Amino acid sequence: MKRRALSTAAAFAAAAALLLTACGGGNDGSADSDEIAGAGRQSEQPSKSAEPGTSQEDRPDGVDLSLPEDINLVFDWNRPEDANEAAAMDDAANFFRAIYRGVDKRTAKEAGVVAYATGEGLRYAQTQVNAWIDGGWTATGTLRHYDATTRSAGDGTSVEVAFCADSGKFFGKEVKTGKVLTTEPSIEDFDHYKIIMVKVPTADALWQASKVFVETKAAKCQ
Repeated sequence: MKRRALSTAAAFAAAAALLLTACGGGNDGSADSDEIAGAGRQSEQPSKSAEPGTSQEDRPDGVDLSLPEDINLVFDWNRPEDANEAAAMDDAANFFRAIYRGVDKRTAKEAGVVAYATGEGLRYAQTQVNAWIDGGWTATGTLRHYDATTRSAGDGTSVEVAFCADSGKFFGKEVKTGKVLTTEPSIEDFDHYKIIMVKVPTADALWQASKVFVETKAAKCQ
């Protein structure tokens, strides 16, 4: 979610700051090492695979990733040729769709959150959703994800999906009043993510977010 202070809602800024530590790190060197953090870790909630943007019938049982028209998540990236990395990238996008569906539906127990996350990734997602709920906000606007890269662990069970996010046109909105909490453009609009996706061995090409590393105020994403 947007992490910078909102001039019209100091409480929103406090909740946002909480999210920086909820993911298991802001800048964390373990994600930059030659060995992918979390590689070889087994997933915990198996279900069927979902391709981003497909119909409800093609998604895991009981999972709806649809969002209201005013929440626009853009994934401006090219899928890699490697099938595993492409599937992991797709489900990293689904992980974020699930988070914002949880925000919209006002529950951290949204089916998509459980389907596309496990371990620390699940805790990160639920912390994000709950922070929006506790603050009385939903989201509105366009959140753009871009400059994505992938790399696989040697055993093929883990893929790191790294990318930038621009929240310059993405804001909190008060649920009760509908007031949009706009901000001025700044370096705080830019974050860099590294998501460790792990393959569910008992499901058909389903990948789950197991760890989330976030670099805030990421100048390399401007």
